[in-house]
Amino acid sequence: ASIESDRIVHACVRDEADAMSQQLESAGYKRQDDVLDTWFSSALWPHSTLGWPDKTPELDYFYPTSTLITSRDIITLWVARMVLMGLNNVGKIPFKEVYIHPKILDGYGETMSKSKGNGVDPIDVIDKFGPDALRFGLTWLATETQDVRMPVQFECPHCEAPINQTKQNRELHTIECPKCKKQFSTQWAKSAEDKALPKGAVISERFEVARNFCNKLWNASRFVMMNLTGYKPVKLDVKSLPLEDRWILSRLATTTKNVTEAIDKYQHADAARMIYDFAWDEFCSYYVEMAKPRLQDAASRPATQQVLIHTLDQLLRLLHPMTPFITEAIWQELARFGDVRTLAGDAESQKWLIRSAWPEANTAHIDEVIEQQFARFVTALGALREIRSRQNLPPKEEITFTISCDAATQMLLEPMVPFFKALAGATCTRLGEKLALPEMSAQVSVDGMEVSVDLGKFIDIPAEIARNEKLQANLVKQIAGKESKLSNSTFVDRAPAEVVAKERESLEELRQQLVNVTQALERLKASNA
Repeated sequence: ASIESDRIVHACVRDEADAMSQQLESAGYKRQDDVLDTWFSSALWPHSTLGWPDKTPELDYFYPTSTLITSRDIITLWVARMVLMGLNNVGKIPFKEVYIHPKILDGYGETMSKSKGNGVDPIDVIDKFGPDALRFGLTWLATETQDVRMPVQFECPHCEAPINQTKQNRELHTIECPKCKKQFSTQWAKSAEDKALPKGAVISERFEVARNFCNKLWNASRFVMMNLTGYKPVKLDVKSLPLEDRWILSRLATTTKNVTEAIDKYQHADAARMIYDFAWDEFCSYYVEMAKPRLQDAASRPATQQVLIHTLDQLLRLLHPMTPFITEAIWQELARFGDVRTLAGDAESQKWLIRSAWPEANTAHIDEVIEQQFARFVTALGALREIRSRQNLPPKEEITFTISCDAATQMLLEPMVPFFKALAGATCTRLGEKLALPEMSAQVSVDGMEVSVDLGKFIDIPAEIARNEKLQANLVKQIAGKESKLSNSTFVDRAPAEVVAKERESLEELRQQLVNVTQALERLKASNA
């Protein structure tokens, strides 16, 4: 095929070795030096950057690589071409695995772009929330190939008020802040007049959770290091440690194992969530609080310090790929307390966290019974906090409560009773099956447990009556729905036996909750008469 342009004739030959090529060159045609388009040239990237076509040490060492990370919309344009080019030019595929990450869309499900003005500038996020919040927030969203939505906000440069981005205001080059009534430019202002105004950052509130997490980690690390005065490494017999120590070590081992497996499978969002739950809830909210009184006791202080510094050391290693700056800063401070920080008693040879070894899960520390105990304890603790919030009971106000539960749950919870006092300011007076409720109480039914707080001196009787009446009506409605479903012969005959059994079990639980609520209403109304 030939094309005439500006009196110059161009010819395209299908095969370079074809006789036509020689005829064209004899006729005066000159071979073009550079005829590679964008995707064709980028397909050469895995080996051309390493010195190909020469046989260089870099090419021998780095080709093929292990993993390519990309979005799914260029699999054909780029990924497939790199594979074919690698096979043709080097004789090997350029990578063994391809990780296809999700695409981040705006709040309306549209692709982010500069021309639309609906994208998030990473520099704005860093300025507002910090680089670690940006990294952790994106990791949190990396849910394999499922696209994710990220609502976008403008931030007024005058008063820092957040302004939700809409399809209407993102097309404007200037926006008036509804709070301070001053104008500012959007991220992609085009006119000179717009550029004369201060520019409003484009951010997303999704990163606020990540920033709060980084703050939590920093504050918990400061607490640990404030209580490491006089720390000396000690050898611990894990089996003889107190219950809370064995629990946090078990959870650390389980979390390390699960996070490592998730990262190996490129399940980055799952890894981020598991680390978040362990660091925020289990380590910061529970274990650190339980450790406080033991740090004041000279006899228990050394072992508590050892468990604290070991857990923090391992947690920093787990978090480092996601939040490298804050973890490295904490690591440098933690080094002031010595090179021996883990239970293994090995000296850390690396000054920098980025060069330190990835933690290995010590499966010998995993104790499923203790983890079940704490899981039930946390559930009951959540019920107590819900009642406090609902009844507007101050956190410092001492309360008493009972838990009605089966024998298996009672056995798990009995060793946990002292921790209710430390973490919830609550004293458990009774624990067992079918307990009589206090004269005036508030109840929460959760996971087969009936948590009841004695509200004799706190309760707002009319408000509690209204709440229980609403709950009673809701339970009656749910029971009617379950009974109707189970009375339907089509469902009972065709559904799997385990599904039908589960529905019947759920119906019995609802009926028991209705009995409890009805009895509570009767007591409340009698007290209010």
